[in-house]
Amino acid sequence: YVGLVLLVLSAWVCNHTGRTLVSCLYEEEMSGGSGSVSKVRVRTSYQDIMEACCKGLWPNWSGVGGLMVNVAQVIELLMTCTLYLLVSTSLLFDSLSWVAVPRSVCSLVSLVFLLPCLLLTDLRPVSTLSLLCSLAHILISLLVMLYCLSCASSWSWSSLSLSVDPEDFLVSVGVIIFSYTSQIFLPPLEGSMEDRGQFNVMLGWTHGAACIMKTMFSLMAVLTWGPETSEVITDNLPSDLRPLVNLCLLAKAQLSYPLPFYAAAEILQTCVLRAEPFIVDCQQLSVSRPALVVRGALLMTSYLLALLVPRFSLLMGLTGSVTGAAMTLILPCLFHLRLQWSRLTVKDRLIDVGILSLGVICSVSGVICSVKRLLEGL
Repeated sequence: YVGLVLLVLSAWVCNHTGRTLVSCLYEEEMSGGSGSVSKVRVRTSYQDIMEACCKGLWPNWSGVGGLMVNVAQVIELLMTCTLYLLVSTSLLFDSLSWVAVPRSVCSLVSLVFLLPCLLLTDLRPVSTLSLLCSLAHILISLLVMLYCLSCASSWSWSSLSLSVDPEDFLVSVGVIIFSYTSQIFLPPLEGSMEDRGQFNVMLGWTHGAACIMKTMFSLMAVLTWGPETSEVITDNLPSDLRPLVNLCLLAKAQLSYPLPFYAAAEILQTCVLRAEPFIVDCQQLSVSRPALVVRGALLMTSYLLALLVPRFSLLMGLTGSVTGAAMTLILPCLFHLRLQWSRLTVKDRLIDVGILSLGVICSVSGVICSVKRLLEGL
């Protein structure tokens, strides 16, 4: 029951911080003749907001804020890549259990299928892969939910416990925050909209739909399998249905990898390489050798992390507690208070301070619990 409340509350909080973050892209200006106040977009990215906040506090260190945002983005994207690789390994290992293939071999096979990511030069192939990933995701969700509905006659509300294990709860907070995090992408998304005035409406509908989907999916699963509900939900499916769903989920994990990998590679190439990451060869773009080295290092890092981490939920919880809480809860509220303090009502200030405090507490406690569980599993 606490998990259901947390799913709904997190959707509202992330929707609120998304709106406040985008509002920090604007400054109010007085119109010359009429004397009316209008909002002007003076910033374009998360990094610009961070640098604007640091400029007033530490004028000589304004660039450090942008660097910190880039580091946080790379960490979050790298952890996302590792999660997809870890899920691919688990699914391949489960599918080949009858052959007794070592887990390390399954991880290596998953890595081999991801090697073409090193040669991505623009977002067009990435967008195509993401579209296929979305189709696989819809198919998986429908299959699992239809199976759960077919078992509705055996549902038992007693499987929803009122007791809460503190460590499990704190890890789950990080998982749920990570599942809602999108703040990094909101400034460019809002900037690309034809009608930016509809951004808040769009964001509200998006978080509302996500909240309903996540809540229904998780509730159906727990009512169907109770305490036996697995972290990878397909492990609970019957043996005749599991291979099909595992195949779709494996395809989804592999197709999901290129987007965060490409985004992380772009940030690293911009920060590390002074030269262009791409070269023109016969009127076609190809990846330069230094860029290939950066991408190879990124791919191998995600591979090594996937080998070391025992459970994907702990890595997801750790990522949500570190970068997720910072980028989604803590920093947007700090930006809002720092840049728009004089224009905020007492209610707005209290809400920002409350979310900020909650984010710090959840982040610190979630990191401690996730690291403790990870060390125990190594």
